[in-house]
Amino acid sequence: MCKENNATTAQVVSQVESYDLTPAGQSAKQFEIIQRKAKALTTSTIVPDTYRNNLGNCVIALEMAERMGVVPLMVMQNLYIVHGNPAWSSKFLIASINASKRFSPLRFEFKGEEGTPQYGCRCYAYEAQDKEHKEPLYGDWITIDMANKEGWTKKQGSKWLSMPNQMLRYRAAAFWQRVYCPEISMGLLTAEEAEDIAVDTTSAQAEAARARAEELRKRATDAMARQTKADAIEDAEVVVDAETGELTMNI
Repeated sequence: MCKENNATTAQVVSQVESYDLTPAGQSAKQFEIIQRKAKALTTSTIVPDTYRNNLGNCVIALEMAERMGVVPLMVMQNLYIVHGNPAWSSKFLIASINASKRFSPLRFEFKGEEGTPQYGCRCYAYEAQDKEHKEPLYGDWITIDMANKEGWTKKQGSKWLSMPNQMLRYRAAAFWQRVYCPEISMGLLTAEEAEDIAVDTTSAQAEAARARAEELRKRATDAMARQTKADAIEDAEVVVDAETGELTMNI
């Protein structure tokens, strides 16, 4: 009997070991390890509040850090939640591009007169193999006029009003990254972009609400005017002209 139990136990152990060697088993084992690491991070006092006592957020941060090949704390300190969505800090995005060694360090070029709508900035860099810098990789120009038209400057306390040069650099870097290496940001916006988009959405919703209110007010006014005219016609006195026989109505 004892031998049969030992044989059964050995068989179960063998099956478990075999499963552990499969892709599914390796994935499950890796996830267990990440969970244990994440649990330790949730009790840390130096991680941002978004991750304290939040196992799920810590697991996501660990997985992103592993994909990017960086220290988890670096991800946690530079991944923000803006209006419910994750977003990178611009300085971290720039640092990630420079650290990738796929390109020369990002450079910034300005045009126009500072303080005018035409004042703008764009990013450029060179591929790592372009040692002689013959083929620059240019990004789009980001100007103050664009910022005004897109509504980025309309938020109260907007950094576009207090530090336009820095905001131009941040936005130019984000545009450049999405063209030449979108995988670095893993599809996420920068925190500054997320804030500006939220402002645009709020403004659009407010404008739509105002237009709808104006339409309803006009409809109500027209309805009241039609009702008033109908009441007046109903109460009107019909008069017959004795000479012409023409009917007139005194309202």
